[in-house]
Amino acid sequence: MKLVSKHFLLLALSATVVLSGCAKKPVRPDPSSTLIGPNTGGNINPQDVSTTADQNSGLQQRLGDGVIDDGHTIRGLLGAVYFEFDRSDISKPDERAKLKAAKEYLEKNPDQRLLLEGHADWRGTSEYNLGLGDRRANAAKKYLETLKVSVDKLETLSKGSEESKKSGTDEEMKKDRRVELVIIKKQ
Repeated sequence: MKLVSKHFLLLALSATVVLSGCAKKPVRPDPSSTLIGPNTGGNINPQDVSTTADQNSGLQQRLGDGVIDDGHTIRGLLGAVYFEFDRSDISKPDERAKLKAAKEYLEKNPDQRLLLEGHADWRGTSEYNLGLGDRRANAAKKYLETLKVSVDKLETLSKGSEESKKSGTDEEMKKDRRVELVIIKKQ
């Protein structure tokens, strides 16, 4: 009897393990059914979507003709001042006219300031190009000062060759040798 009861106990225990150990796996929803949009069957309420960017969101508003307003600055409204290779003097009348236009803009918008952002083409070391960008930005600042623009309206920054087109063509390099006139909005 001992042998039969051991076999019976073993059989009963095995049946219990088999029946209780195989639980069903949970059913997961199809991931595509949780997406919202016209191709997924979801709906978007147009009133829930803002069409204007928050100033702190990092989004930029394009105003046309290459003008970009990120909420803090406006880029491209005032034309960049271009320089000859390895030079930081503003000798061309067309380039001086851009700085005169910047002065007039600041007079009409007294709550705004100007960031003079100096750039260089890819040739030269990073250190040299940072220095050249700084000399270009400061040359633009000094010229604006001769036009009686207040020093507290002007800031300078050198980007050197940081944003230049590496191994660029002559035309691309001409565009890299510049001072960007970036408008700083009142905060």
